[in-house]
Amino acid sequence: MATTGTMVIVPADGEVTQANDEARVIWMVEEQDKDKALAASRTNQKMKQGMEIIRKEDPQAQLKTYGYFTYPVYPEDQPRPLTKARVPSSWRVGQYLEVKTANLQALPKTVASTQRLLALNNLQFGLADKTARQLDAQRIEAAYGNLTERIEAIAKAMGRSPNDAILDTVDFEGSGAYAPQEAAATKMTMRASAAQDAIQVEEPSFEPGETTLHLRIVGKVRFK
Repeated sequence: MATTGTMVIVPADGEVTQANDEARVIWMVEEQDKDKALAASRTNQKMKQGMEIIRKEDPQAQLKTYGYFTYPVYPEDQPRPLTKARVPSSWRVGQYLEVKTANLQALPKTVASTQRLLALNNLQFGLADKTARQLDAQRIEAAYGNLTERIEAIAKAMGRSPNDAILDTVDFEGSGAYAPQEAAATKMTMRASAAQDAIQVEEPSFEPGETTLHLRIVGKVRFK
């Protein structure tokens, strides 16, 4: 079978695995009271104190508050009036706090200290943006090496020499048509309710795990 001038589409993959070096922690506080002002005041106070604890335990952490909410709570057995508005029995007020930190060694102590005031809503380990960028060159190298290996194998299967293969085009996800689903970072999620201020919380155990980054490339090879 003649193979002169044959165009071959060759997909290849490269991946790099790296230990996670960043944690993203979501904290929350929620208070309920018949007096909306009192519920808001306790929420504000606990969030302020919780942020002070985090900054003391981890001065380099990045903090961002969001999702402040206030909504009425109605008694379940209260009939809905037809002519006037329902009267709430109490109010719930809450707020969320996002913390990003690279200080994984101190994370268990920071979490335990903060849990005395705030509820741990979510905890996720991953790679810092700087680390992910540094791994990009390694992904490209791994993907291109795999492409070269596959071209050599295809040439052998066709009874041709790898030297006869001319690499016409390489798509490094440029079009997006060959981009795979990005591997999700290793995640650990924890949910807990806020404890009383006087209770000492034991330090939790964490395993940051690792993240694998993928890169898919496609080469167009023509045999002369």
